[in-house]
Parts: sequence; structure tokens; C-alpha cells
Amino acid sequence: MRKVIVKMLTDYNTYADAQKHYSKEALWDLFDGNREQINIAHECIDRHVNGEKVAINIVSTGADTISLTFKEISELSSKFAHELVARGIQKGDRVAVMLEPCLAFYVALFGAMKMGAIAVPMFTLFGPDGILLRINDCKPKLLVTNAEKAAITPEVDGLAKIVANESWFEGLEKYPSTYQVDSKGNDLAVFQYTSGTTRQLPDAVKHTHRSIVTLMNAALYGTGLRPDDIFFCPSSPAWGHGLWHGTLAPLALGITTGTFCGKFDGEKLLEVLQDLKVTNLSAAATHYRLAKNSEAAGNYKYSLEKLSFTGEPIDEATGEFIKEVFHLPVCSMYGTTEIGVILANYPGADDFKVKDGSLGKAVPGVEVQVHRADNTECDPDEAGELVVMRGGEWYRTKDLGRRDEEGYFYHGGRADDVIISAGWTISSVEVEDAVLKHDDVLEAAVIGVPDELRGQIVKAFVVSKRDGNDEFVEEIQNMVRSRLAQHEYPRQVEFVSDLPKTPAGKIHRKILREQHAATAT
Repeated sequence: MRKVIVKMLTDYNTYADAQKHYSKEALWDLFDGNREQINIAHECIDRHVNGEKVAINIVSTGADTISLTFKEISELSSKFAHELVARGIQKGDRVAVMLEPCLAFYVALFGAMKMGAIAVPMFTLFGPDGILLRINDCKPKLLVTNAEKAAITPEVDGLAKIVANESWFEGLEKYPSTYQVDSKGNDLAVFQYTSGTTRQLPDAVKHTHRSIVTLMNAALYGTGLRPDDIFFCPSSPAWGHGLWHGTLAPLALGITTGTFCGKFDGEKLLEVLQDLKVTNLSAAATHYRLAKNSEAAGNYKYSLEKLSFTGEPIDEATGEFIKEVFHLPVCSMYGTTEIGVILANYPGADDFKVKDGSLGKAVPGVEVQVHRADNTECDPDEAGELVVMRGGEWYRTKDLGRRDEEGYFYHGGRADDVIISAGWTISSVEVEDAVLKHDDVLEAAVIGVPDELRGQIVKAFVVSKRDGNDEFVEEIQNMVRSRLAQHEYPRQVEFVSDLPKTPAGKIHRKILREQHAATAT
């Protein structure tokens, strides 16, 4: 009797096969769990324990690479899950994790999800205000962090803190190294904060354990993940790209991934690509720019087969650098934390033509259109708003775009007042609020202005009775750094006598952008 070989979606590499063989049912074949019972920690870590296979390579500038195995993370995260139970943490309670990528980060992240708590990754550069905003919003029962961040975290009733140091690891040793997961598909697993919207605090996007299956659309067709890849993503796992696309997606497929700890360095990335023999890289546009600007690309040899990026567009010079150095097209993927990846350029698919500047085409199983203000579909090359079909209705992305005759989509800018800087989404309102905390600031408005390296940078317009000088600028910048996050401070500050406003009294940022453009020209 002939043995029947059943192929999985990871066995196909072409665009044509993606369209032919994709189905939601086929996605589930990649996992142990089912729609009723599934757990992200089990799917990403426990089921891939195989000797000393490396799960994550952690790279730091000026330090040796640290390699964590699936076995190491599995056993210690199980111990932490038992500790959470011993502490009285219940299923559905929030556990915040504010650490740079390190063993403790992954132990806490997967341990929380393993026992049924909700993991809440938090960016390590948040100041007291940024931390408190998120704590008050998601109300965690526990915060796992380091001594430095624990010291500046405001005391909140009902919030316990764990300082993830050597003595904490020693305390975990008394617990069993396995944990029996029991999570339903629609149980919440992760609260993911976006890096900012036009609100003071972005809503936490609430992901269920079943989300790991939907994520495979992006994994297979946005970053082109396949089981034999050696993957690397330098984005922070506190944000969507670094957590979902850089960490959970590759681990769910048993793929070794890698990330940066601490300050990013362009040449260090090039060195790591060589030393780890990375075959698949997914990064922000700024990572590629900084690699180019290091002028060290010719000093290393590369094994790359697939490249992808997300966030702001890649400028022409960086795009040419990528082609010359890596001899590969760099593939954009488009989506948001709320809706996931909906457009991609299918890295690794030899039959898919990558067009410069294009967001690609819809991933399988997703319908995307460009709509006019009256909700009718735009003609080819007519600008409108990108919309995606969800639950039988068109969901508005608030991003502008167009579609060409061949079905490729192009980004046309943000529809609301946000700033995309080096891949981070920054809230104008949140930065304005921080600037206004300075005693000498009467009014403030914040916009994004073009920048060759970061795509955009934050610029603040300030009204004050005090003379504007370098000392005043530095005071404002330091205040924002200390209260929000290191990347959110205004790199440009302009002192003005008043601010343009709409008839309703709101700050008219469009006029400020036009004024800046005219001055720059």
C-alpha cells in the first residue's frame, strides 16, 4: 500500500501555490492545538524541545551573543507558571513584563501565558508617566522588571513587583519543570500596546491564544518563514513587529530566531548576519539605513535568502544599498497591531515580482480594497483609504493608498495625526502633554517632519513667555525623555508666538506641517 504524503503550507514556496493550497483549516495543521484548546506557550516553546536546539539568539553591542534553548525556556517558564499559581495569580490576571530581551523576559512572557494569565510586554524606556498610564489601563497584578525600573515604577494598590535577578532564578528551582497547560482558544493571552495613536494612550490590543494561528498568514507570506530558516528580527519584543513577527511566529514553527538587547548598532547587525549565518531577516527601515550608514557592509559575508521590512517606507538610497549588498529584493509587509498583516510581497516566492515602493498584494484569505469617502471602491491608481474585509464588513485602516492595474497596493500616508519615526508609532497628543508639563510652556503642538535617517522625527512648536534658546530646548527634550520614552522626545523645537487652530479650537497640525514644509523648502 502506497504511503500518502500530506503536504503542509510550509512545504510550498511559490505565490501560485499560496493561492492554490491556502485555507484556514491548513493553518491549523501547523499546530498541536485546535480551535477549542490551544496555548501559545506550548505551541511556541514546549513542543519544540529537542535536545539543545537554540530558540533565541540575543545580541548586544559590545557583548557576546547569548543563545537560549527551547528546553531552557520551557523548563524555567514552567517553574514560573507554578510560582504564579503559588502567588495567587488567577487565569485572566495581567502580568506585565518590562525587561530587555533576556532569559528572564522569555521566562516571564511564556510562563504567564502557560498558566493562563495575560502577558503584557512593556517598553523598557518608558518613564514614570508612560508606565503609570499603562498600569492604570490594564491593571496588572504583577510586574516583572529589573531593579532600575522597579525603583521608578509608581506604587499602585494591588500591584506586586518581581525584580528578575539571580535570587529570583534561585527561588524558581523549588518548582516543577513541567506545567500542564489548559487554555481555550478564545482565552486572552497577550495585551499588546501599540507605540501610540492620536489618543493619549493607545488601546491595548487584546490577543487570544488562537491568534497564534492567524499570525501564520504574516509568517508564511509576510516574512516568508519556513522551517529551515535561520531568522533574525532586531525590533524590540515590546512592540508588535518584534513580539509577533520576530518572536512568536518563528518559534511557533520551531525556527531559531534572534533579536537585539539594548541600543541597536548597524555594523553589529551586519556582523551578526555573518556569524549566525542568518538566512531570513525582517527589520524596520531604519535598521537597514543604519546598516548602510555604518559603511561596513563590505567587511562581512552573508547567507541571506529573504528580506522583509515594515513601518515607514525604505528610501531610495537604502533600497539600492540592499540590492547591491545582499542581491535580494527587500519585501514590504503592511498591517497594524489591530488587524495583523494584510498585504505582503511573499519573500522567497520566485514567481512573485516585487515592485519598488509597493506594499505587495493581499495575503491569502484576506480581501483588501481602496475606498472613496462614500465607501465605493476606487479605480486603479485612484487614491483612497485602505480597507479590509472583517466579519462581513469593511474595516477602515485610516491609512491612505492606491492599487495599480496589476493588483499591487501602495501606501499614501497616514490618515490621522501620528508620527512614524524609525518604525515607532508616536502619539502627537502624548508628546504634547509631556511638553506642557514644563512650567514655562504655555501651549505646544507636535507634528512629524521628514528625516533622511528615521523617516520622520518629532518636532514641537512651543508658545512661551520665556526666550527660546538651546538651554530651554534641552530642558523640554529631557522632560519628554524622562516622562515618556527615549525615542519620543522632540528632536526639533521651534518657538512661536501662537498656534493655528480650527474653528472648534483644536490645534491645526496640517497648517503647521505646511509651514514647516515651506520653511524647509
